[in-house]
Amino acid sequence: MKPMSSIGVPGLILLVIIALLLFGPSKLPELGRAFGRTLREFRMGAREIVEDIDRDEGKNRPPDNQDADKKRLPE
Repeated sequence: MKPMSSIGVPGLILLVIIALLLFGPSKLPELGRAFGRTLREFRMGAREIVEDIDRDEGKNRPPDNQDADKKRLPE
C-alpha cells in the first residue's frame, strides 16, 4: 500500500481544476496570497516556539562537566 503523504502531479492538477471551478480564475491569486501569508505566519510562530523551548531548556540544564571527564584517570 502506498503512503498517503504524496498526492503527485495528477492530484495537483485535479485540485487546481476543482479550485478554478469553485472560486473562479479572478479569485485564485487572492486566495493564494492569503494562504501564503497564513503559512508564513504559522512557520514564524512555530519557529518562535521552538526557539523559546530551546532557550528554556538551556537555562534549566545543569552545566556539562567536561573538565571532570578530562581529569579522570585512565582505567
